[in-house]
Amino acid sequence: MKRQKDERQAIAEVRQIYAELAERPIERNCTRLRECCHFKLTGRTPYLTRGEALAAAKAFRASGRKQLPESADGTCPLLDRKSGNCIIYHDRPFGCRTHFCAAAGGPYARREVSDLIHALEQIDTRLGGNGASALPHAVTEALKQLS
Repeated sequence: MKRQKDERQAIAEVRQIYAELAERPIERNCTRLRECCHFKLTGRTPYLTRGEALAAAKAFRASGRKQLPESADGTCPLLDRKSGNCIIYHDRPFGCRTHFCAAAGGPYARREVSDLIHALEQIDTRLGGNGASALPHAVTEALKQLS
């Protein structure tokens, strides 16, 4: 019961951090080209804290799915295979929001978001996390943990 409450609170806090990020006057223009969602192509995989992974897993489950698909081609497992769209776009992780995509405006400068990163790390610590881990692993583990 307490774990469920802690999970719900953590997810709400992570979503608040995402909302704070959206309110910042940092020029962004994500047009959903999805190039950044091809990890082998870019050589970059987003890393998620435990709170972020729980939020992503909850959104993934809300889509009616239960487990991440295998992704031998290095495509993000949160992409819908038919449409190519992010299944959890509104709950996408911090790294997906602040990524390196040149078309969207390039990466956020760490100084612009370090307070939000620290807040995510504090949630991770409170949940007993061990620091951020690669998206596929983090979400798979969170799916197992969700009540």
